[in-house]
Amino acid sequence: MRATLAAASAAGCTIATAESCTGGLVASLLTDVVGASHAFEQGFVVYTDAAKVSALGVPAALIAGEGAVTRAVAIAMAEGALVRSEADVAFAVTGFAGPARPGEEKGLVHFACAARGGSTAHREAPYGRIGRARVRLECVGVAMAMISEALR
Repeated sequence: MRATLAAASAAGCTIATAESCTGGLVASLLTDVVGASHAFEQGFVVYTDAAKVSALGVPAALIAGEGAVTRAVAIAMAEGALVRSEADVAFAVTGFAGPARPGEEKGLVHFACAARGGSTAHREAPYGRIGRARVRLECVGVAMAMISEALR
């Protein structure tokens, strides 16, 4: 956390998060670091499909057609967070952290990280049945790695 925030501060960049399955965990841990306000701009917790649409501008038709836990939705979340914030880098996560509904894969998570004026990166992680809490913690590590990469 500290290293990521220090890198953002050194680069004169700010960070936003758009989180679904992590429920704001990434933003919470970033803001636990003293001095985070120099680099952390804001976080969006968009747990429902409706929240993804209203807060981030994710097209409802995209969610209806592909589902909320997809590459396209993660990218739309990250890019929407950039549009709706002053941040230079936006990280997004959407996934099935816990018990899934029939036909859904447990532990499947999609990540995206968008940089203002740059490209949007995507990652997918099939964590499987490691448990809700562990999936959420694994997501934090991916968040820090992707944000750090976007700051380079």
